[in-house]
Amino acid sequence: MSETLSFDVVIVGAGPAGLTAAIRLKQLCQKTGKDLKVCVLEKGAEVGAHILSGNVFEPRALEELFPDWKERGAPLSTPVTDDSFIFLTERNFFRLPTPPQMKNHGNYVISLANFCRWLAVQAEALGVEIYPGFAVAQCLFNDKNEVIGVETNPVGLDKEGHPTEQYEPGVQIMSRHTLFGEGCRGSLTKQLSEKFGLQRYAQPQTYALGIKELWEISPEKHKPGTVTHTIGWPLDQKTYGGSFIYHMENNQVSYGLVIGLDYKNPYLNPYEETQRLKLHPYLKTLFEGGRRISYGARALNEGGWQSIPQLGFPGGSLIGCSAGFLNVLKIKGTHTAMKSAMIAAETIFEALSTNTQPQPGLYDQRIRQSWIRDELYPVRNIRPGFKAGFWLGMVNAGLETYVFRGQAPWTFSHHEDNRTLSFAAESQKIDYPKPDGKITFDRLSSVYLSNTNHKENQPCHLKLRNPETPISYNLKYFDAPEQRYCPAGVYEIIKDNMTRTYRLQINGQNCVHCKTCDIKDPLQNISWVPPEGGDGPRYPNM
Repeated sequence: MSETLSFDVVIVGAGPAGLTAAIRLKQLCQKTGKDLKVCVLEKGAEVGAHILSGNVFEPRALEELFPDWKERGAPLSTPVTDDSFIFLTERNFFRLPTPPQMKNHGNYVISLANFCRWLAVQAEALGVEIYPGFAVAQCLFNDKNEVIGVETNPVGLDKEGHPTEQYEPGVQIMSRHTLFGEGCRGSLTKQLSEKFGLQRYAQPQTYALGIKELWEISPEKHKPGTVTHTIGWPLDQKTYGGSFIYHMENNQVSYGLVIGLDYKNPYLNPYEETQRLKLHPYLKTLFEGGRRISYGARALNEGGWQSIPQLGFPGGSLIGCSAGFLNVLKIKGTHTAMKSAMIAAETIFEALSTNTQPQPGLYDQRIRQSWIRDELYPVRNIRPGFKAGFWLGMVNAGLETYVFRGQAPWTFSHHEDNRTLSFAAESQKIDYPKPDGKITFDRLSSVYLSNTNHKENQPCHLKLRNPETPISYNLKYFDAPEQRYCPAGVYEIIKDNMTRTYRLQINGQNCVHCKTCDIKDPLQNISWVPPEGGDGPRYPNM
């Protein structure tokens, strides 16, 4: 028999949105004298273990949540002191004017993982119950198709899914309302979107893959608060993306490359692009003499305003990056994710206080009436403008920013990222330099720095709908792009020399939970689901 727990509100995901929602609910309880039992479930081994972001943080939503955040000791200790926007060619660089939305006066370079750990302390002080290591497997519904809770993964299954001596069934956690703050491409959010048709009135979501490294550099090169973004090389003119270099505290630098997952060349390898970018003269001197501390990767939503799905449904709501509130031009989404969570919390508190459910569409309406809309709507055409290529995308961005000021009488559409690959026979292979072990590194040594661990004797959490597709379709037409787009070396094509046949090997223990395979696989044949609770990366301060 499954164990059953009951709460008024269950929140899936202890990211900035999930924790903010929990805090706001408890603040409203304190203000009104009411009491709601609030629970946050986190699949990572601890809060922050699976959190990865740049991150230049805009404190707007935090000011609303905790006006006294400085006195509370929020880990925002490195204010931005300088902004640079750089265009790279293969050997040279040119400084460009920084778009007004990318100027960071008043913002902070932070570790989002550490910020979430601080939020968790604030939440628990208010009476929120937080359960790390609880990976949620499925939603629970009543006979009216309303969400009534969730069920966690069973533990102690072997690779074939059979119970071992350590078997324990999943825990059913019942709730009056469930908030889903799983982050980008959440497995439950996918289920809910399909069940309730949440995306039917919105544009398809489009994504990017962010690959990040944390470095400790020489003190004489370190300039706390310096924020640099680059565009151009090493990406071709048909591929959207750019890099970030953020100087944090303690001689640390946050470096990474973000690549739009609508890229066309199946031979493009996002991990290798991230490595060779460090060899550019503009960046190489920064890393020379330094040491790499950590590594990780994560997909992020880039669809913007027109891709936000229906947020509320019977018994539940989407918050944060489960829905996708990233401001692509600002390259920021934490503050908008937090604001969405506050609006959701306020909406459901009003309803639960009178023993009802939120009025259908009310949460969505309040999002449209908030400053989230004021921020995301004007930049809605920036990202899809790059479908026409880099230079036309830049021209469109300039027109949208300086001429139309976000009020153009049209809205561009998005396309599904898995449909954009060209056939391998029509594409050019890319020759990447071999790693030198000092500035550039191989994938497996990088995965080691992510502290990724999965119990070996458990069902693989990367599911194939059709086990024949990787060879009969992906290998045949695209030369198995999963070998290259995965930043952790999870997928390998193995050739049997005796039979001259091929098979796909899935090294699930390497997975850093970036969800790229779930997004980019051409036929959507790969489905990411959470492994046993606590498994995966264990990021220290990413």
